[in-house]
Amino acid sequence: MSESSLDRPMLIIHTDKMADTQWMLGDNSMIIGRGEDCDIVLPERQVSRHHIRVYPENDVYFIQDLDSRNGTWVNGVQLKGTQPLYDGDQISLALAIRLQFIGSGATAPRQSVVPADLSGGRLRIEPESRRVFINNTEIDPPLSPPQYRLIELLFNSGEKICTRDKVVETVWPDVIGDGVSEQAIDALVRRLRDRLAEIDPEWQYIITVRGHGFRLNNPPGVDPA
Repeated sequence: MSESSLDRPMLIIHTDKMADTQWMLGDNSMIIGRGEDCDIVLPERQVSRHHIRVYPENDVYFIQDLDSRNGTWVNGVQLKGTQPLYDGDQISLALAIRLQFIGSGATAPRQSVVPADLSGGRLRIEPESRRVFINNTEIDPPLSPPQYRLIELLFNSGEKICTRDKVVETVWPDVIGDGVSEQAIDALVRRLRDRLAEIDPEWQYIITVRGHGFRLNNPPGVDPA
């Protein structure tokens, strides 16, 4: 994968039927909906035939709701009309299909606040004690050393994608060359996902970005009552 393609923004879909499917965004407008004439076809009855449009303008990507019947939400707020997209934005179509916008340094507007706050997400870690929490519930028994090194890498990377090479370098620092197989990396990711699902089975925290690597999908934490 070339560096230029890594820098391009993309949409990632998070559903059981099309898990982790990604679309690179280009210079043209893109229509997303149920209709077969859409650029991205989502075969879901609750999604309108032409549900949303995503398009670039002056190096910024915008999302527009096309008068969809069941609505569009961005970061939990219903979209009315058009608004810009920011790196990491969560998009929900009719509360049935969930997408995520992944920006790039060249096209995504820079935010004054880093999206992945070390303490503000639903998942958080305590590096000193190597403890991991989801909504203030500690994962117990603790993660294995490789699992912890992986979640710490993803956590500290914020919204950035971690390549497989970076995973090997961080999780297995003593292994030289091709000593870690693709299957070993995937198995570690699966085991870590299973451990996180013990606390929060409704959310996919680790996203596989095909052709790129992995990234953490850490939503805002729940405020205490």
